[in-house]
Amino acid sequence: MSPLAGGRLQPAAAPVAPEKEVTIYIGGVHVSPGPAVIKTLLGSCISVCLFDPIRRVGGMNHFMLPRGAGSSGADADATRFGVHAMDCLIGDMMKLGADRRRLVAKFFGGAHVLNMKESAAAVPQQNIAFIREFLKGEGFPILAEDVGGYHPRHVRFYSHTARAMVKRVDGPHARARLLSQEDHRSAQVPSFGDVTLFDQ
Repeated sequence: MSPLAGGRLQPAAAPVAPEKEVTIYIGGVHVSPGPAVIKTLLGSCISVCLFDPIRRVGGMNHFMLPRGAGSSGADADATRFGVHAMDCLIGDMMKLGADRRRLVAKFFGGAHVLNMKESAAAVPQQNIAFIREFLKGEGFPILAEDVGGYHPRHVRFYSHTARAMVKRVDGPHARARLLSQEDHRSAQVPSFGDVTLFDQ
């Protein structure tokens, strides 16, 4: 029934489309033209969230390493590497009408989940250095980042508003799940802003 205002029957507000939830894993890329919450769990990996504020198209990827020697963009698992994951994310957004000149970025991850000392040669630091260099080279403004440290992160990205929520997690179960996921994907590797942090 429509509400009354000033004695007159007013039309009911149009229903808001529900947000669908999508979970991505290593090598995953997801772009949505409508309301969606894209989720992932990160350790040493990186997830980049891109957003076009005019078209309101957003997307996220999840990559494990900056690049693979001799890897090909045609490889089914190429998006495990940052250079291909970024190309795929940008391309998929442009297919939905986004303009790369308007894209803004947020990125997360790059944690030392094995509690090893941080160094420039470590995978997390290589991932962080790669994505900073890539975004700078593309001219994408960085609205927010949450990287490094020693805790895995749950990330939720709202594709239609660019809001990101990051939850740093700890405990044996979270680490075991994450390390199992990363070990499984590593074994398959070919040779070739506005961020809300919330407590557990």
